[in-house]
Amino acid sequence: MHHWRRDLVELAALFTAVAVADVVADLVGHGPDGPALLAISALALVATAGFHTWWSRRHGHAPPTGDTGARPTAELRQAGPTERAEPTGAGPETTSAFTSASASEQSSAPTDPVAEAAALWRMRTTVRDAPGSLAVLCTALAGQRVDILSLQTHPLAEGTVDEFLLRAPAEVAASEITRAVASAGGSGTWIERADAHDLVDAPTRVLGLATRTALDAAELPLALRQLLGRCTIRSLPANVVADKGREPESVPVEGSLEDTVMRLRAPEGGVITVERPYLPFTPTEFARARALVELDARLGPRIPRSQDVLTLPEGNAITVRRADTGDLDAAREMHERCSSRTLGMRYHGPVGDADRYLNHLLSPRFGRTLAVQTASGRIVGLGHLLWDGDETEVALLVEDDWQRRGIGSELLGRLVGMAVEAGCESVYAVTQASNTGMVAAMRGLGLPLDYQIEEGTLVVTARLSTAVEVAEVTEFGRAEAP
Repeated sequence: MHHWRRDLVELAALFTAVAVADVVADLVGHGPDGPALLAISALALVATAGFHTWWSRRHGHAPPTGDTGARPTAELRQAGPTERAEPTGAGPETTSAFTSASASEQSSAPTDPVAEAAALWRMRTTVRDAPGSLAVLCTALAGQRVDILSLQTHPLAEGTVDEFLLRAPAEVAASEITRAVASAGGSGTWIERADAHDLVDAPTRVLGLATRTALDAAELPLALRQLLGRCTIRSLPANVVADKGREPESVPVEGSLEDTVMRLRAPEGGVITVERPYLPFTPTEFARARALVELDARLGPRIPRSQDVLTLPEGNAITVRRADTGDLDAAREMHERCSSRTLGMRYHGPVGDADRYLNHLLSPRFGRTLAVQTASGRIVGLGHLLWDGDETEVALLVEDDWQRRGIGSELLGRLVGMAVEAGCESVYAVTQASNTGMVAAMRGLGLPLDYQIEEGTLVVTARLSTAVEVAEVTEFGRAEAP
């Protein structure tokens, strides 16, 4: 626009000069005052040229007054978003200094204390089943700067049990959270520390537990414990239930729920009892536990069929594998080859009663069993990892002719590895003080041990916290130090 206006002025001046020259020529050629007019014309041309020169110098290089649409040069563009303008006349050095100052200011800005240092909590509370009750509770938690990461609801006949996974500032104590919940109408509140494993949502966790149960029947008690939290789980075979005067039919097929105790019909006809004295079970938890037991019953007894071939120091090859009730006959034959002393140290009672324990010991419903098998297929050693309520027992039996070859230590190491994998805090072995082989095998684990002796019976307990930190679990469950 500016260039067009300037050209128009120049053309107008040119045409004016031509018109003036024509008039002057006519007057000079036909009038008596021609010389005077020529002088006047010359002066007019000089004045016109001077005006043109002044105009060009004043307006020819003036910056445009509007936006031309061109991008600013790279030196004038800022490297990042900011609301501060660059000082006028600042060169590249000034721009660099300003950018560094902005980065320093941003890095020194205060951070969110909840994101910087936080603690995870699992909390349960009962609220009224009324519109807005949950909103009041959430508002109370927000007042303590507590973030709700997940929420599950367990409907009851009266009210609702809400289960939260919370993230709170580290300085906020559990008592402060429970007081805020109580002020918002929550009752029967229970809270404990959580960890990163609790960040998995409930459907994903249940599907993972179902998968583990489907692959190995011995996983059922562990799956129930992980599903329900801290609880005591006991499996009673049908004959034991009958011995106590309570027929298995007294527990309905669909199970029973009584506040802090639930009973479920075991697939083999016994009873699975789950007890959690500090927190009542909800109908939702009961339905989940019953679904896992039903899945286990439909799939039947099963164990992973993996095995490991090892070579003993003297050159004999043995196979270590999982065992179940299908190995009952081979295990009884091994009993017949064992001496009375060996059976007595293992079962702590009459030797004739040894066989009747085998069906229970080999059942994957009550734990895991490892068998040591020779190249000819004969079982010469058994190792048991038994779920005893909220504790875990290990037991070994090695045929006399195969003792002192490292088989017992091999079995014990693998059983402890399984216990570590299952999340057990400790394992214990019940033996006799004269059973130096078992005591040496427990010491060989390299774990902290506790000893208790009562009337000649020795109970050795190994704490597994160290094993959890350093153990590397193989596919067969053996813990090997790196």
